[in-house]
Amino acid sequence: MDLDDQLFRYFGTRDMDAITPVALETGAERMRVDFGLESNSGRRFALWALMYMLGVAPDLDAAFKDPAERDTARDFMDMIDRAQEE
Repeated sequence: MDLDDQLFRYFGTRDMDAITPVALETGAERMRVDFGLESNSGRRFALWALMYMLGVAPDLDAAFKDPAERDTARDFMDMIDRAQEE
């Protein structure tokens, strides 16, 4: 999954800074639907990661039934949080 392509697919722009609040709300809803329908674990994780970075990700317990996937998501969250602190 290419980030620019995903941004364009859900928000109509490849520039994260150009996403309006209305576009964020609409795109986030479409992302949640796609996330719920996605069966490929790698694509599910990539979609969840994008939602996390945009502040619209579902809770880990609801998003990932597999404990290993939840742990990977927690690691990702920690990595993003550390990067934002720097």
